[in-house]
Formats: sequence, C-alpha cells, structure tokens
Amino acid sequence: MELAVKLEVFEGPLDLLLHLIDKNKIDIYDIPIAEITAQYMDYVDAMDKEDLDVVSEFLVMAATLLDIKARMLLPKEKNEEGEEEDPRTELVERLLEYRKYKYMSGELRDMSVGSDHIIYKEPSIPKEVAHYRPPVDLEALLQGVTMTRLRAVFEDVLKRQAQMMDPVRSQFGRIEKETVQISDRIGYVRKKVLSGGRHSFRSLLREGATKTEIVVTFLAILELIKTGDILFTEDSTRDDFILEGNG
Repeated sequence: MELAVKLEVFEGPLDLLLHLIDKNKIDIYDIPIAEITAQYMDYVDAMDKEDLDVVSEFLVMAATLLDIKARMLLPKEKNEEGEEEDPRTELVERLLEYRKYKYMSGELRDMSVGSDHIIYKEPSIPKEVAHYRPPVDLEALLQGVTMTRLRAVFEDVLKRQAQMMDPVRSQFGRIEKETVQISDRIGYVRKKVLSGGRHSFRSLLREGATKTEIVVTFLAILELIKTGDILFTEDSTRDDFILEGNG
C-alpha cells in the first residue's frame, strides 16, 4: 500500500503513527501492529534518506514496531500477577501522552492567533485603595514592650531635661512660646523617621526644648505607632527603643 504523504507534514514518528491510526479509524488501545507497521514502513521507504537526523528517528520507531510485531507472534509473557502482558502497552502510553501535548499545543497556538491585536487596560487603583493599610495589631506590635518601660524612658528624659536647667535663671520670668500642636509634631516625626535609617526614641524626645514639647513629641510617637506609620523595637543594650519607617 503506497502512501501519498510528505515528511514535512509530520513532526516525528509518533505524529506519523497518530496520523495512520486516525486515518484508518483504529482504536488506539487495540492497534493492529502488522497493518500499521506495513504502512509505516512504506512511508519510511519513501523518505528522503539525505537528512540522517530525521531519518534516524523514524528508523528507531520502525525497529520498535518490528520488535512489537515479532513479540506478538510469540507466546505472551505473564507479569508477576499472572496476567498476560501486551507488547503494545508502552507504545500506546507514549501515543496517548504525545496526543495530549499535541492538543495542548494546538490550543495555545489558537489562543495566540490575533493576540498581538489585543490591547490591555493599564491597572488603575483608586487612591483610597492604593494607600490603604490594614489596621495595626497593637498587641503584636508591642509584644514584650510594656507601658512601664516606655514611661520609664519618658520620665528619664524629662528628669535629664530638668537637671540641665539653671536653678537661678529658671526663677526669672520668661516669654512663653506658642502652644505646640501635636499635628505639627506628628508631621515632623513622620517625615524624619520615614526619611530612612534607625532613630533613637530617647533622641527624638530630647529634641524638645521644653517639657511641653517632650510630652507632645511622646504623644506624636505613640500615635504614629498606633497608625502603623513607624515600627517600634526595643534596644535592650542601650535601655532605649528604635523607631523605623514602615514602608
């Protein structure tokens, strides 16, 4: 039987076998090896023998088919469970796997057709969503840090600030400064911490020239910890806390 096919139609020996099976409407689980081998060999004989790389693949499959054909003429072997082994089993499994991947590649090829004409919308996220931050878990954030420790550092800074005052001049009258706004201190501390680096809790408190400024700075830091703008870790080696920007 002569086949009017060309080598470039098939991507390999398995592709040719599937073509022969579909063309003859053969059950892939019950391949008539003698018939398929004869048609396959007709195709191999008609091949251009100059391309050895391609020819060698088809010759290997031809040898496999001939081996299966010869084994089917012999008494069938039995496996450990006493069941007769089918020499075609391994070939059928390879054909099924090849068919699966061939169909998958076809689906991907169809999906790619015209995809270069598709324009996707750039992602757009509302500002309130883009700037959303999940609520801060204060218990997890301040785990191991007690308010007693924070208060101790705070009172120590106040004590040192009071010791730096001149006991004589402190009795003189003075012009009071404008009231310190907590919103201003929050903005100042946020800008400084988020600019990068690690900042000492004590150092930020000491920047206050007066007791009022120290207290307001302390409240501003607590508010920023609560909103999650800054991270808060203990520095036990220096009896201090470290503040870092959160993002």
